[in-house]
Amino acid sequence: MAILVCGSIAYDTIMVFRDQFKNHILPDQIHILNVAFMVPDLRREYGGCAGNIAYGLKLLGEEALIMATVGHDFGPYEQRLRTLGLSTAHVRALDDHFTAQAFITTDIDDNQITAFHPGAMAESHRNRIGETSGVRLAIVSPDGRQGMLEHARDLAAAKIPYVFDPGQGLPMFSGEDLLEMLSGARALTVNDYEARMVEQKTGQTISELSTRVEAVVVTRGAEGADIFAGGQQIRVPAVKPDSLVDPTGCGDAFRAGLLYGMARGWDWLRAGRLASLMGSIKIACRGGQNHRPSREEIVRRHEKAFGEGF
Repeated sequence: MAILVCGSIAYDTIMVFRDQFKNHILPDQIHILNVAFMVPDLRREYGGCAGNIAYGLKLLGEEALIMATVGHDFGPYEQRLRTLGLSTAHVRALDDHFTAQAFITTDIDDNQITAFHPGAMAESHRNRIGETSGVRLAIVSPDGRQGMLEHARDLAAAKIPYVFDPGQGLPMFSGEDLLEMLSGARALTVNDYEARMVEQKTGQTISELSTRVEAVVVTRGAEGADIFAGGQQIRVPAVKPDSLVDPTGCGDAFRAGLLYGMARGWDWLRAGRLASLMGSIKIACRGGQNHRPSREEIVRRHEKAFGEGF
């Protein structure tokens, strides 16, 4: 039995500009903006929500099935997934598309200019939930709009419990869309900013939305997370990280821990604690998939943080 992770596979190209953007942008000339930044530091990371979440589940010793659409340039990522022991059985390659890619330029103040090419991700609806087997739990994370809608519907129809994780895909959906995808979900996961967006779009508060599902999980960065479940607000503390290096992929690492706990029938506080720990471990490394703790190390760190293993 496995956890199905529906979402994006992407390459992240990250460039660092060793100055401040504001020193090179003339506010009164913004209407004819034409600037170039010298970026001596460049790295390419393996990313995408599905890739990052599945990576976190693998660290925990969990079997994860990735469902994603990729392009003709998928080769290096495919080899990485196979090396990690992650199945590509439900990763569909499209020869006439690129794999989704983000091009991110960051200045010394951590301001970012990002260009995102969705590529094959926009065709995610070509993957069908009915083509899978042995799935006990799933997550619908940011992906192509039609794919997210159809995967949520099909999971609900198949009575497979799933987490709805709209993330950066939120602007694509109306309030009605969100309520539909939430109607068959077991839980909703958002960060604090996304929570406000969901409230605005649906016209319902997070507390009200929590009556539609088992739980609404709202992450709050260094302030931890709040889980609204059973008419209660459960506070999950943040775990102090070894260092603050890069928040990229921290939300995905959190969701991996949450899914692991959900798959084992843990209560929400216990699942939230592991999720918090996984995010803390990730933030000390650059990129979404470069942290490499063993499962034994994760258990030890959990004992240190919360006084118990798992």
